[in-house]
Parts: sequence; structure tokens; C-alpha cells
Amino acid sequence: MSKINLNRIKSVLAEKNKTSKDLAGHLGKTESTVSRWCTNEVQPSIETLYEISKFLKVDIRELLVSTGS
Repeated sequence: MSKINLNRIKSVLAEKNKTSKDLAGHLGKTESTVSRWCTNEVQPSIETLYEISKFLKVDIRELLVSTGS
């Protein structure tokens, strides 16, 4: 079974010219944790998504893959 992409953290980081290292430092998380979010291996909590959206200055919905409905 293929992995389902649920978040767009990696894409939004690139759009905002930020690195996963920048994000990890801001959140006080390890770079490996942020990397796992960026590859959709694991998902951050809703609270963490909110903090990511504030850091990147985007609506939290921009961090999620649309369901298309």
C-alpha cells in the first residue's frame, strides 16, 4: 500500500523559503521529527500544525492536502 500524503509542510516550507531546520528550531523539535512530517511518514498534532501555520504565516488549511470536495 502506498503512503498517502496528508500534509503539505514540505511544499509550504519551500514556498516560504524556510528549511526544516528553521522549523525544528522554532518548534523546539528535532530535525528528524520535522523530516518525518515533511515526508508524511508521521503527522504532527493539530496543535503543532497550528504552530507551524503561525511560523509560516499561512492559513492552517494550506498545510493540509485538499480532499477535493
